[in-house]
Amino acid sequence: MKPITFSREETKALASDIQDYFREELDQDIGALPAEMLMRFFGEKMGAYFYNRGVYDAQELVAKRMESLSYDVFALEQPTKHLR
Repeated sequence: MKPITFSREETKALASDIQDYFREELDQDIGALPAEMLMRFFGEKMGAYFYNRGVYDAQELVAKRMESLSYDVFALEQPTKHLR
């Protein structure tokens, strides 16, 4: 699997969210560089778990859509004397 990368703008936004969290929830200020390092650490250690959860959710959605599509295709069937 290709590693997930973020644009510079996305990285700055994520780091800013981490800084906000530390300030609001932990009453601590951290700089942009430590916030980016923390983001990368969590991405490396837990990113695959979140990614896989998204893959599982997508698989479930596709399976449901395929089942629904199958019913829709059978609904197009025309009546004949031959039973399948």
